[in-house]
Amino acid sequence: MKVFLVEDEFVVREGIKNNIDWAGHGYDFCGEAGDGEVAYSMIQKLQPDIVITDIKMPFMDGLTLSRMIKEEFPWIEIILLTGYEDFQFATEAIRIGVSCYLSKPISGENLLKEVDSLSAKIEEKKEEREARKRYEEEMKERRDLEKLDFFRSLVTGGKDFSDLIDSAKKLSIDIAGIRFNTMLIKVWSTKHDTYEYSQSVVEVSDGISRIADKVDALCFDLNVEGIALLFKGDDDNFINKKIEECIESLKELFDNYKHIRYFGGIGQPVSRITEIPSSFGWASRAFAHMYLTDENGFLRGSEEVLQPGRDDVILSEIDPKHIDRRLIKEFMRRGEASETEFFLEEFINGMGKNAIRSTMLRQYVAMDVYFCVADYLENELLIEKADIGDLLETPTPDILANENKTKDYMVRIVGKALELRDENSKGHYRDVVSDVITYIENHYTEEELSLNTLAAHVNFSPNHLSAVFKQQTGIPFIKYLTDYRMNEAKELLSTTTKKSNEIGLMVGYKDPHYFSYLFKKTQGVTPTQYRSGNFGEN
Repeated sequence: MKVFLVEDEFVVREGIKNNIDWAGHGYDFCGEAGDGEVAYSMIQKLQPDIVITDIKMPFMDGLTLSRMIKEEFPWIEIILLTGYEDFQFATEAIRIGVSCYLSKPISGENLLKEVDSLSAKIEEKKEEREARKRYEEEMKERRDLEKLDFFRSLVTGGKDFSDLIDSAKKLSIDIAGIRFNTMLIKVWSTKHDTYEYSQSVVEVSDGISRIADKVDALCFDLNVEGIALLFKGDDDNFINKKIEECIESLKELFDNYKHIRYFGGIGQPVSRITEIPSSFGWASRAFAHMYLTDENGFLRGSEEVLQPGRDDVILSEIDPKHIDRRLIKEFMRRGEASETEFFLEEFINGMGKNAIRSTMLRQYVAMDVYFCVADYLENELLIEKADIGDLLETPTPDILANENKTKDYMVRIVGKALELRDENSKGHYRDVVSDVITYIENHYTEEELSLNTLAAHVNFSPNHLSAVFKQQTGIPFIKYLTDYRMNEAKELLSTTTKKSNEIGLMVGYKDPHYFSYLFKKTQGVTPTQYRSGNFGEN
């Protein structure tokens, strides 16, 4: 605990400095000054915990110094010394936030008593700040889920302007800007299945978040769908510069992980918050090319980039690669329902701008997609061949006669495949969540228990486990774990005479201060009040 003294009378200053055994009482007498002006620069550098200052001094008086300290370092506690019994000084000192107002002369013993009292207050505040910080870090999962809901509203156009602004304020998200653009990024490990736990993918995802902060972009974790960045600024040149800077930094990050694959789609700039869905649509179309290529990279979504320039259709020139079943199967394995329309749009566009207008080609592609989906259901989802006819819509002449109806049909049957795939996974997800809950029951006493350790245990990525756990239980993982521990703590408080810090240790909290803070934060009363029955209805 560092103490700094400001006193213009040399004799008084020396007396306070030398007649108190500061080190013996656990204090670091870190500095002194003869006036407020000199003191302020030293305090900025040393940042003591307690400042003892006279009121009347040359150059800068103690009240002015106290006001400046409190504005810049509100946590520093201040003791004012004065030889003047002036009530006006006292009221001004209270208004500034000074802790003590003492009249000179004061004995070393009495001054030390006041310093000790402030020291205990500082420790208490410090513990509370640290507990609050840890609590906020632990509850980050819930905030990430709320941010995800906000982003989905932002890009789907589900809310009006005022609702979006209100939601952003509640989440402390600064969404103000004149121009906006979006980027979608996905990273995955070639050594693991898409959703499996991979420490390198976790590290890369954290790196993306740090790069987003560096270029002042808003970062939203979309779980298995990837990561979205929202760029905002005064003009397109500024935003484009930020995007290029971001891409450069991302490539440097990815280069450190040779088994990581990545792909990014960049949208078109827009001028209104309510137009962000349009920007996100272009980013999604570009992003869908992830399933059409084996290359890493970033692609901008625009008519020029995504649409072939040729208007006529020459069937002999159509690249057979673009009607390759493997592309559709890869999408059904890794794609998300929200990406289906974008993927098929780009899949079709890859054949040529007007290729789908050819009746012959349209019929061929639609039938090929049907057989590809049927094969996927039979051989990968292990659905009986006899049942596939009931599950899968077949293309009719009416559908194949119209290009829009054909596109919609292909979206429906590929979407059906993803729906069946996800339903097939739900049983597995239930087993995973059951395993997680059992693991919590057996290991809740271990302080190290976290979303990451459990994700590694069930071989899921942390974000995927978070989403699945919330989907299956309706509760974010960290809230479930905290509630479980608090219920165990309440049982021990009610049925044993063990001390609060012992109980905290027994339910997974080595830090007794944090356990007390968390108990009061979640239960509305302290552990002592709960044990005494003084908790009313909570």
